[in-house]
Amino acid sequence: MRREIVLDTETTGIDPRSGHRLIEIGCIELEDFVPTGRTFHRYMDPCREIEADAIRVHGITNAMLLGKPKFEAAEVVEELLDFIGGDVLIAHNAAFDRGFVNWELELCGRAHIPEARWLDTLGMARQRFPGMHNSLDALCKRFK
Repeated sequence: MRREIVLDTETTGIDPRSGHRLIEIGCIELEDFVPTGRTFHRYMDPCREIEADAIRVHGITNAMLLGKPKFEAAEVVEELLDFIGGDVLIAHNAAFDRGFVNWELELCGRAHIPEARWLDTLGMARQRFPGMHNSLDALCKRFK
């Protein structure tokens, strides 16, 4: 049975190297391309303000994150790593998600998740539909 994890993140901004942080991570487990019903979801305190442009994208405000755990808390990092195991991670614009996840892992002394484990659906869509809009919304409309 083939296991994969569909993963998405939300952040305080666009560049972890500029001090931006993860604020939400969500995962869905697939077995043989079918959702199993197992999920992982956490909001996190980024210990910094969320940029206004980022709030306009995802709608998550600073107030919503008050009292949430930090990424390095066991209930986030340990449970995330346990959930994803050694399986393939599927993300739309995987380089973005990978950059933030690996930055957070580095900050708490953990190993990066290698690029080879990530499957990028945006890259796949651009290859299949060159020159077309390939956002998740556009793809959902295209495939109904």
